[in-house]
Amino acid sequence: MSSAKYIGMDVHKETISLAVMNDAGKLLMESIIETKASTILQFFAGLRGDLRVTFEEGTWAAWLYDLLQAHVTEIVVCNPRKNALLNEGNKSDRIDARKLADLLRGNYLKPVYHGEYGLRMLKELSRTYLTVSKDLVRVMNRLKALYRSWGIAYSGKSVYMPSQREVWLSKIKEAGVRRRAEYLYQQLDTLLPLRKEVRGELLSESRKHRATEILRDIPTIGSIRSAHLVALIQTPHRFRSKRQLWAYSGLALETHDSAQYRYVGGQQLRCRKPQQLHGLNHDHNHDLKGIFKGAAHKAASSPGPFHEFYERLLAKGTKPSLARLTLARKIAATTLTVWKKGVRFDPEQLKSQVA
Repeated sequence: MSSAKYIGMDVHKETISLAVMNDAGKLLMESIIETKASTILQFFAGLRGDLRVTFEEGTWAAWLYDLLQAHVTEIVVCNPRKNALLNEGNKSDRIDARKLADLLRGNYLKPVYHGEYGLRMLKELSRTYLTVSKDLVRVMNRLKALYRSWGIAYSGKSVYMPSQREVWLSKIKEAGVRRRAEYLYQQLDTLLPLRKEVRGELLSESRKHRATEILRDIPTIGSIRSAHLVALIQTPHRFRSKRQLWAYSGLALETHDSAQYRYVGGQQLRCRKPQQLHGLNHDHNHDLKGIFKGAAHKAASSPGPFHEFYERLLAKGTKPSLARLTLARKIAATTLTVWKKGVRFDPEQLKSQVA
């Protein structure tokens, strides 16, 4: 039986550099091929044995994963921010491919999740809705910034309303600035109906997935957030515990410790110095963090079981900022629990819990 082959792929727009290693770390083959489906499949068809492949998360990752999944034993789409070895020493496509193959052989890569079938449409619609929403916020912020830069005071949402635009535009005396504001309003008029259309299609697609029905029962999650959660997480079984979900969502606290033990009279003792907190972890999914923080912000100001949980934290002396973080972590943990178990949300469970 052939031994395992570890294949590192350094992927670019026009070419892919490949390096193939065996179990002992011996380089068996190097090649440069065209970034084309038929060429890639032809290369792998010429290999035999247990094929294990890695490449970095990026523009081509989803396409390559789907293309190669049926032709290899294992695919590891790795997190490029965790591949510090690739930045050391000489750097080239050929060297990077070798390093990726070697890291895969040693099991030193941090994988990025790929692989749930039947969710591609929901994932793409979710990504589209999030992108359009961000573009809409940018345009709205630019409009307000334009008025602010010319000393024009504003408040509320009237600055965006079609019926009030002439009033606001008349306050701008410079013709060029006024024209710029008119173009921004045109962008706004394009994005608003587009987001509404995408929203409707996203909600329609989300109803095909039972998980969204379960998650909608969680207070402050609702239809849109539940659709995004299913699209972003795909399966709750990716996370062994709530702490892993917190880290992935940017809700985990980073602690740095050093010199934790000392010897006194020949006996090993643990130092009693406090852990050094360095804030929330920076390596996370920003969209997921926004969902849980948004849900926590809404829960903190709206009646419901999560609001009661938040009030109990404040009553115990917890600072409001830390209480909102704890609330976001509680909502994330609740989401993971009900999704894994496939059960409905039970508000009674919150009464005796403090995250």
